Amino acid sequence: MRKNIIWISLFSFAMTTIAESSIASVNTGIFPLLAKNRKKAEPKDSVASDYKKLTGRDSVALKGIANIIKKNGSFYLEFPTRLLGREFLVTNRLQKVPLELNEAGVNKGINYENQVVTFEWQREGKKLCIRQQRLTPEVPVTDALASSVADNYINPLIASLKIEAVAPDSSTVVVKIDELFNGKQTGLNDVFNNINLGTSANADLSRILDIKAFESNITATSELTTIVREGMSKVNVTVVVSSSLSLLPETPMRGRKESRKVGYFTTHRLSYSDRQQELETRRYITRWRLEPSDEAAYLRGELTSPKKPITFYIDPATPKQLRPYIRKGILDWNTAFEQAGFKDAVRVEEYTDSMAAEGDDLKYSLFTYAASDKSNAMGPSVIDPRTGEIIEADIIWWHNVVSLLREWIVVQTGAVNSAVRNPELPDSLMGDAARFVACHEVGHSLGLKHNMIASWAYPTDSLRSPEFMSRVGGTASSIMDYARFNYVAQPEDHVPYVSPHIGPYDRFAIEWGYRWYPDEETEKRQLRALLDSHTEKIYKYGEEQSPREAVDPRSLSEDLGDNAMKSAGYGIENLKRIVPEIVEWTTTGEEGQTYKNAAKLYAGAVFQWGLYPYHVMANVGGIYLESTEVGDGQKTYTFVEKEKQKEAVQFLLDQYITYPAWLFDTSVSDYTYILKETPLGTLEQSPNAMYKNTLNYLLWDLLDNKRMVRMFENEFQNGEKAFTPVEMVDMLHKHIFKPTMAGKKLDVMTRNLQKSFVDALITAAAEEEGVKINKRLHAPLPALNTTALPCNAHGCSSAMNGDNRNARLIDMYSTQINRVSDAISVKRGELMSILQLLKNKRNISDPATRFHYEDMILRIQTALGLTK
Repeated sequence: MRKNIIWISLFSFAMTTIAESSIASVNTGIFPLLAKNRKKAEPKDSVASDYKKLTGRDSVALKGIANIIKKNGSFYLEFPTRLLGREFLVTNRLQKVPLELNEAGVNKGINYENQVVTFEWQREGKKLCIRQQRLTPEVPVTDALASSVADNYINPLIASLKIEAVAPDSSTVVVKIDELFNGKQTGLNDVFNNINLGTSANADLSRILDIKAFESNITATSELTTIVREGMSKVNVTVVVSSSLSLLPETPMRGRKESRKVGYFTTHRLSYSDRQQELETRRYITRWRLEPSDEAAYLRGELTSPKKPITFYIDPATPKQLRPYIRKGILDWNTAFEQAGFKDAVRVEEYTDSMAAEGDDLKYSLFTYAASDKSNAMGPSVIDPRTGEIIEADIIWWHNVVSLLREWIVVQTGAVNSAVRNPELPDSLMGDAARFVACHEVGHSLGLKHNMIASWAYPTDSLRSPEFMSRVGGTASSIMDYARFNYVAQPEDHVPYVSPHIGPYDRFAIEWGYRWYPDEETEKRQLRALLDSHTEKIYKYGEEQSPREAVDPRSLSEDLGDNAMKSAGYGIENLKRIVPEIVEWTTTGEEGQTYKNAAKLYAGAVFQWGLYPYHVMANVGGIYLESTEVGDGQKTYTFVEKEKQKEAVQFLLDQYITYPAWLFDTSVSDYTYILKETPLGTLEQSPNAMYKNTLNYLLWDLLDNKRMVRMFENEFQNGEKAFTPVEMVDMLHKHIFKPTMAGKKLDVMTRNLQKSFVDALITAAAEEEGVKINKRLHAPLPALNTTALPCNAHGCSSAMNGDNRNARLIDMYSTQINRVSDAISVKRGELMSILQLLKNKRNISDPATRFHYEDMILRIQTALGLTK
């Protein structure tokens, strides 16, 4: 998971310089002697005196980027005037959290708020003001438009600090900064709103623990408490947070423009110029500043160490048995950086107590291990929003991710690997899994997004080949896919155990993002050549999609291989081997052991089974989406082949719409249901209830109007070459109502299936769906309408958090289009066919079946507004 921070500034505001004047107010009427003897104080002397009182010095002596002065229980900042107008990145993160936040997965190391600010000296008001720097466009300073950009993108003031003293040479000003960090002001740190509590810090229960100045940043550590009320109850929530103000480089790194063919997170900026005929948006990829220590050697093609390597520090709280594997996972990226010309670009060190005590929050990129029951990990980074330069990164690893790793290993490889068939797995297997997760999260910290098409690069049957798997060394062409362990390989294949690893796409992506070039023109030319020479399947990039709304069946999460039906079929065969062994594999022999471990493994098997139909379903109404360029000879949109769509529907009929007794009517369910933790306690869910819920969702999603609209578009464009909604519904009808047409008595599951199918049809075909009742067209017109981008896995895409787009948005639908489309016609036609069939079969002798038919007749008639 990854956060990206984008608040950008181009213009520094000119400091208004107004000579200070001294106005002597002398009262000569009442106290003439007092007025006569009063000495006129020179402002300079007064200021100098105040400066010495606060600092204890007559002259400036900076110990870091600025001085922090502690006096009489307060903190003062001595700020150099040479840094006025320079941009500082404010980074806020949690250092300690209470139980309530821990349970919500909000833990130490979470970076919850960032912004860019500048400092201004308002001399007439004797104030040091802080101005927030927002998403300000680029514009050449020599263009006439520059003044208009400045006037139309003014940045807001967020804090004003009284100047307590000025250095004798005016090189620094001193301000009191207690209220910036003790919770009274939220301009630089609004923690309780940003973690969604919506409360303010309680001043009496909040304090600054320390503030320190370092070479390039100032870091304040505070203990803040708020009171959260709900109804008649309340709870105090205390957090320890750090707020760092880091000076951004005066010479920014050269930004590298994105390519839709390589998946990097980006920071985006509007770009104005006098000569343009259309406003431009420039998107720069996020990456570390890697520069060769020996430029000549680097340009000769020699592997060269970077001037400043990317160094990660491992939290001492990390369990010792996992540390070597996590270290390996981080260092695995060096093979990719070697392809970009750098050796030892990534390094790993231990994070010591002395480093923690130092308190330099932005100096160390930390692998943070959180004591939490959350099962996840993420790799966010802090960037210079002007160029996308990564300043610092933090990998957050929640402890209970180990339970998820264990589940994946057993459920996905248990059929072929005897070493996992035990209640406790060996450290080597758990460590190897930790290695690949750490490697994946570091990829995010290097700027890489998920690449969900990477698993499609390898043929399904090749995943069953020991030679192929030994050669490629992973289940996908990229570690940035969610391609876990090899669930395709069968026991007779004797494929070696392989976890995900760095792949060819990763090496290509790092080379494209990090190879150093001496000038912009060379960079542009060489990057183009690099893209043109990497066009094979193994180098493809595909955006992440929502499984229920996926359009491109190649770019999916948790899948393997290039044929979803084959891969899912192999996966199911392995699950059939695992499920009967669940109780045995989870039995420890301890006295009094319950079936809780068996319940967890059973739930894991059901979850794995539940992934496959959505890999298959994406083919139905699917479109292959390509990132094309003019002249490359590729089509941008190609509908999935008719036979493949038909194969997908048949697979769903055989494996999912037919009751899978092997999974839900099994001996495991005699001893345990599927356990779910809820606020009310542990929910023991019947396996058959789980199946019914899954079945309902599958039918709703298969018959979704958007899917059908895409299928009708395919029919319009390709005629008989298209797999049509009528053909799909006919396949469903013949399968679901086969026993009815044969006049057979229906069992409980068949009756439930028929009702679920009718319910899915009615959901989008009921009487009101075809009539415009209190509905209106989208405004503006659909052709002009724009839709807000969704949030991705690493944070919401917005003006604050950058342009981190996920799946491409294919628009063939709207409320109006759906309402008048043939999708409703087909569903209503099917309902009428079912209605006629049921009327013909309603007099069956079996009471349960007869009641079932009468009920469905009434449902259909009511939904369609029909009379008897």
